[in-house]
Amino acid sequence: MTTTDDRRFPSPLAAALAVPFHYDGGEGIDFEPFDAFLCAEDTTDWLRLWTGNSEATGDDFRVFGQNGAGGYAAFWLARPGLPLTDQPVVVLGSEGETGVVAADLADFLWVLAAGTGPFEATVDRHNRTPRPDPERTAIAERFAPHRRRPADALTGHASQEFPDYDDIIYDLCR
Repeated sequence: MTTTDDRRFPSPLAAALAVPFHYDGGEGIDFEPFDAFLCAEDTTDWLRLWTGNSEATGDDFRVFGQNGAGGYAAFWLARPGLPLTDQPVVVLGSEGETGVVAADLADFLWVLAAGTGPFEATVDRHNRTPRPDPERTAIAERFAPHRRRPADALTGHASQEFPDYDDIIYDLCR
């Protein structure tokens, strides 16, 4: 796995998360980005609580934000030897929900550009209509111009690429 103590966001992620998210009474995006990745100790503590597994570590996750209920969005270091920007983006919800949001950072930028947050793209995908975000579209065009696709297609592709994500996570649970 790719490991690092650097908890700073890659530039494209920092740019996309710097644009405010608006919840708009449930019609917008329920997401609160952090200023940096959650530290390793806090990630491990949280994963142990979430799974009930005192042996679990957070080494395979770089948590970068949460929804209002306390579920986390993170990079999952599932591709050994590849940089963080080439790792899938996933969610682990406060009620045990899981999902693969995007295959990598470039696809995640386009999910955000579509006006869809990490939880809306997975856990709540049927509960709302996304509203394209012009500021995040400009960011996605800047950092990933050739990756534009509808958010559903990006999330569907990522879910197909990592069909065992839910099982891997649930296998950690006690």
